[in-house]
Amino acid sequence: MNASVSVLSHKVVSQEEWLAARRDLLREEKALTKQQQRVAAARRELPWMKITKDYVFDTANGKVRLTDLFAGRSQLIVKHNMLNPKDDVCVGCSFEMDAIEGARVHLEHHDVSIVAVSRAPLAQIQAAQKRMGWTVPWVSSFESDFNYDFHVSFKPEDIARGEVFYNYEVAPIPVQDLSGFSVFYKDESGDIFHTYGTFGRGAEYVMTAYVFLDMTPKGRNENGRGNLTDWVRPHDRYDANGAINPFGQFVAEGSCCHDS
Repeated sequence: MNASVSVLSHKVVSQEEWLAARRDLLREEKALTKQQQRVAAARRELPWMKITKDYVFDTANGKVRLTDLFAGRSQLIVKHNMLNPKDDVCVGCSFEMDAIEGARVHLEHHDVSIVAVSRAPLAQIQAAQKRMGWTVPWVSSFESDFNYDFHVSFKPEDIARGEVFYNYEVAPIPVQDLSGFSVFYKDESGDIFHTYGTFGRGAEYVMTAYVFLDMTPKGRNENGRGNLTDWVRPHDRYDANGAINPFGQFVAEGSCCHDS
């Protein structure tokens, strides 16, 4: 973690000087807000891609199709959760799921459904969901190409080649599953369109804890670029001793896989 903030090393000024500095920063913040609004408008103007493949998912109520995930609404956000058949929940996805949990009721009252999709089998998803206390719908694409088609899961032969397509570029990625968000729209005739997708640090703005941390003197207090594994843990593991493995999962101290 980064060095602690010290009053001895930080400039301390009068109220008048503080207000002058704060007004200077406020101008930058307002410019950033306007830029964010321009980017959001450009995002909505992106062309759409019609979905022609019939994706089927496993749920507690049986098999459902992509159209069913809209739950009567016209817009759908899919959270690609990294949970896969071999691993535990990932700290980054847990961080995002916690934020989604609070936002869900507001989204659903604004014509937006939000659903998590993972490649893990349904029983594994249900166990993780119960443990974490999440109520967001979470379905399995275990028998579907969905995760592969939206470039968040990669077949072993792709990884063996040394590069996969993720976040709109080809890169050397050594893991089978990564995170992201995909957005869909369903028109009155039932046709579904892929309208947007974001991955990696492009999804940071959904993490409300980051918004609060960015207001504080120490900020995110992370080593390196977006390295949330420095400190983020699944919310039920903060008081447990352990570490984050190279694949983003918390490993308890004393377990067979813990690297001390």
